[in-house]
Amino acid sequence: MKQMLLYLVILAALCASGCVSLVEKTGRALDGTAFAEKKTAVYRAAKKTGAAADIALYEVTSKAGTPSIIITLAEFPAMKLRGSAPDSGGGFYLTSLDYLGGSIAGWNEFVLDVSGGGTLRLNGSAAVLSVSQGIEAVQISGGKIHRFETRITGTEALTSLRNRRERILALAGWMGQREDAPKNLDRDAFEAYWKPRLFPEMVPPKKRPAGWEREGDTRVKAEDIRWNTGYTARLFDEQLGAVRNSGTLLRDWEEALEWIYLEHEWDRIAGLLSGEITLAKTKK
Repeated sequence: MKQMLLYLVILAALCASGCVSLVEKTGRALDGTAFAEKKTAVYRAAKKTGAAADIALYEVTSKAGTPSIIITLAEFPAMKLRGSAPDSGGGFYLTSLDYLGGSIAGWNEFVLDVSGGGTLRLNGSAAVLSVSQGIEAVQISGGKIHRFETRITGTEALTSLRNRRERILALAGWMGQREDAPKNLDRDAFEAYWKPRLFPEMVPPKKRPAGWEREGDTRVKAEDIRWNTGYTARLFDEQLGAVRNSGTLLRDWEEALEWIYLEHEWDRIAGLLSGEITLAKTKK
């Protein structure tokens, strides 16, 4: 018990100053990936110099000597896109998205197989990148779940992560169909907008949507919350509504908000990488 309390105190303190970076360092220390590859070159593009987003591209070499690339977006720190090294004509293909995102309860990490590709031209001082084929998600092929002191691996973790992804995709799809919802929100604005609408029971009364309670609404208790089932029925279809009324949607939100934001913004991520982007070589 003392170990768990100490763990929570440390994790909470570090999360307050950058939970994703903490999770990344901790996860990499646990699974050894911090030592599995070597960065050989780094290229960056920044919004302040005219780029559509803050983007970094890394040339890396595995322990076996195989070269590949990693692409990151500062706006989505929980993800890394991996791809092949460019061929002689500059063509490359994407292979996977590595995700590592945390919360006060722990973190999820997984490899999502993806398809796509484009061109990458490298010279001594710059790189020119374009992901012209889009990015198509295939399936989660492996991962781990860390929940407080519990570490879930193997088939159990894979099943849980895939099930969570199906729920998140359903939620992101529902969000995308809301014509009244604002577009292109940053991560904090995304949370501030959607939390009161998804979970009015969890926010102060002044932040709740107008008319969220009506005469005749009933309540069901799950996860120590009395959910307004009438509001649920007015908001969601039967399947997603059952996820909210069971408290599962709240657990997904609390444990995987970065993941929900990522899936909601998937098309925008592809768009940010689709144009021709010039990145300057920097120090490692």
